[in-house]
Amino acid sequence: MKTTTVQPDRKSRREFLRSTAKLATGCLIAPHIVPASALGVGSTPPSERVNVGLISCGGRAMYESRCLAGTDKCQLVAVCDPQEDRRLRAKEVFEKTYAERKRSGAYKGCDAYADFRDVLARADVDAVYIATPDHWHVPITIAAARAGKDMHTEKPLGVSIAEDIAAREAVRRYGRVFQYGAERRSTTAARHAIELVLNGRIGKVQAIHVVSPASVKGGSATPVLPVPAGFNYDLWLGPAPEAPFCQDRCLASGNGNGIFHIYDYAIGFIAGWAAHPLDQVQWWADNAGMGIPVNYEGTGTLPDSGLFNCLTQWDVRCRYESGLPLRFMDNSTASQQDIPGIRSPNAATFVGTEGWVSVGYSEVQTDPPSLRNSVIGANEIHLVCSNPAGGEYAEAHHRSWIDCVRSRKDPVGNIESAVRSDLISHLSDICVRVGRPIRWDPVKETIVGDEAARRRMSRAAREPWAV
Repeated sequence: MKTTTVQPDRKSRREFLRSTAKLATGCLIAPHIVPASALGVGSTPPSERVNVGLISCGGRAMYESRCLAGTDKCQLVAVCDPQEDRRLRAKEVFEKTYAERKRSGAYKGCDAYADFRDVLARADVDAVYIATPDHWHVPITIAAARAGKDMHTEKPLGVSIAEDIAAREAVRRYGRVFQYGAERRSTTAARHAIELVLNGRIGKVQAIHVVSPASVKGGSATPVLPVPAGFNYDLWLGPAPEAPFCQDRCLASGNGNGIFHIYDYAIGFIAGWAAHPLDQVQWWADNAGMGIPVNYEGTGTLPDSGLFNCLTQWDVRCRYESGLPLRFMDNSTASQQDIPGIRSPNAATFVGTEGWVSVGYSEVQTDPPSLRNSVIGANEIHLVCSNPAGGEYAEAHHRSWIDCVRSRKDPVGNIESAVRSDLISHLSDICVRVGRPIRWDPVKETIVGDEAARRRMSRAAREPWAV
């Protein structure tokens, strides 16, 4: 497959539209802006609207991108998926959505592509929402940055430590606006919970517990099937090794889908689901000056048969340089422990000298219960609020990203924090796989004193997809 080199835009599309509008009037009067409502998409003028490309059109992508289609601050102008039926369905859904806003009841303006590079090559695309399987997150993030596009990248970030670091370097080098898909940061209750911990409502933090669902075992590489018509399977594999096509590899539905549990495409739910509570921990750590844990020691279980080969159980004891312990477990292991606050199957729990706060995926719990009503004072620590209206958090997360694309401010889930939280997953997975403790050097950003573990920081990739 040939590669396409895309050069970053030197002038944004919105800047171009502003300048041409001024030229059209001889620069003597204020430019006339055609109202977006005249185009059937709301009240934001075209020069200010963000054109978005959707990269991957699976279930999660379609669920989340409804938030983008529902605001006039942006417009979905391109969809992309190596599966033809998915991309054509997405095109139909979004064109129908926009058509319903037009008096004529017709709209054709969302193009469908098999190859994400065709989306990145479009000069009118300002930003992309990357909702691919995990093994494509970083390669497309880097390609988007080089092409001058901003990006909202789903969690978890990369399939290796080296990928995470490369993504951070590319985003900052090309000055792009990056939003991480850990949308719990846009939940009012979660933000308040982390502020409680930062402002000492539970006293001094003595321990942190992180709990996540685990990957499942099973799956079969047989029978080998012919690749369905309209499915560019080679592009779907991308940087991953060549492998025979089968149902459980990429067509199964739900949490049994191989894209979540096959190590070629992910490191499993130790990153996929754990990204949510680890991101909450990192939100606290970034504002408490804590970095990430440097010591990792633990045990875990890998499947001994089947196609799925990610951790189905783990219990990793991590420690920050300050000595603060963080225990990271799958929810089955956690359910057998007598630990304060462990009530949710997907949560970060902070235990302090005067109580605890547990930030779950769907709720926040505290001890004492009265902490939930504690008001954060004007002179106390306040986190970035990406959901000022207190609305649905996924919608707020996406729309705050669009606002940041327009303002060029860092979103609530920036690239540095995304990398740090993702590193905890990778380092935990590595220590279990090598079967011994490992130590992370946060300055050199490498595993020290263990060459075999250090080699696991990166992965080989098929050409031309090496990061």
